[in-house]
Amino acid sequence: MLARHFTLASREPGDVDAVAEAMRGLVEPADAVTAAVAEILGEVRHHGDRAVHELTLRWDSEQAPESFRVPVEQIATSPQEIDRDVRAGLDAAIANVERLARAELADDLVVDMPQGHSVTITELPVRRAGVYVPGGRAAYPSSVVMCCVPARVAGVEQVAVATPPGPDGRANPVILAACALCGVQEVHLMGGAQAIAALAYGTATVAPVDVIVGPGNSYVQEAKRQVSGQVGIDGIAGPSELLVIADAAADPRIVALDVAAQAEHGPDTLVAVASPSAELLGAVEREAAAIAAERPSVQEAPLALVRTEDLDAAVDVANAFAPEHLELACEDADLLAGRVRASGCVFVGRAGGAAFGDYAAGSNHVLPTGGAARFSGPLGAGDFRRRQALVRLPAEAAQTLAPLVAGVARAEGFPVHAESAEARADKT
Repeated sequence: MLARHFTLASREPGDVDAVAEAMRGLVEPADAVTAAVAEILGEVRHHGDRAVHELTLRWDSEQAPESFRVPVEQIATSPQEIDRDVRAGLDAAIANVERLARAELADDLVVDMPQGHSVTITELPVRRAGVYVPGGRAAYPSSVVMCCVPARVAGVEQVAVATPPGPDGRANPVILAACALCGVQEVHLMGGAQAIAALAYGTATVAPVDVIVGPGNSYVQEAKRQVSGQVGIDGIAGPSELLVIADAAADPRIVALDVAAQAEHGPDTLVAVASPSAELLGAVEREAAAIAAERPSVQEAPLALVRTEDLDAAVDVANAFAPEHLELACEDADLLAGRVRASGCVFVGRAGGAAFGDYAAGSNHVLPTGGAARFSGPLGAGDFRRRQALVRLPAEAAQTLAPLVAGVARAEGFPVHAESAEARADKT
């Protein structure tokens, strides 16, 4: 990992924002991806399965699968093919994610208005959801759990998983096992922007979905952005990010392991450590370099080392940077956590690490990136449900409201709106 050092001159908003912007500048924006993704989406929209087949050979696999859809029987038997420790980890993750997802479900909200009518806000599940599970360098059964369990808890009727095939054109057995354990019966072996296009627009073999969720590379996330509006999306989830706030007493080896762990996601991952201790930052830099040299899985991700006046200033940096993952590896972590306003997931205390959230803590690892934590949060059951308003308007309420509606409607230049309301009042 290539380390870059930054110093926060003051807690003035301009200085804090400048440091956060400089940190984000360590990862090159993927401007060229936009046009490439638009071309891929157009190919799939107009040529369907044939385009997906050609793009699979170009981007994902030396051999395209005979059929994009995995047989249901193969999915059902796949848990028998995985190691016992992998099964135990998946079972624990499923149970914890489900427990949290169920707690998120809200009851109907009914409000009685003074004019005599009522408005009910209710939540209804979407009928069909698409889940993207990354492939490429590695298989991610954990992403199956994080996306499919909340969908199931939300009440989604149909969940379709899209995941890239392996080099031999076959499905990864651990991915299939995770799908089976999560109750998923529809898996399509297709990856990248073409998979997002197939889920959004539909093909001869893939029915279109209402919502697409899941992490992925810049092509996948750009494709989600471009089909948003055609379908709903959870947000832009990737590339990965981690900011660790650490004091002088933090273990530099553990902090370095945490940033190196996130760097396993790829060279476009952004990892950072903020601390008032120059000694701690220097020790983390040395430890991270040693870990990266010993572990082939750790990519050449940029490492930002930010010197701050104190821990409160480090939290200011975190709020401006809005990281996907934030670790508070310091004393009084609970007090600092109360000041955090922008992070996808906060790990409070020295024992907390993003790796726990990535797998089995129960929090979701599909999180906002690129600063989107300023306005969005983790994937949850609510991403698979839509709010609907029910207005129950008795005749007496219509009579009371009609002149109020009519006055505003005519002021807006919509006289027929006024007549529509007044017609109800005339009948009472």
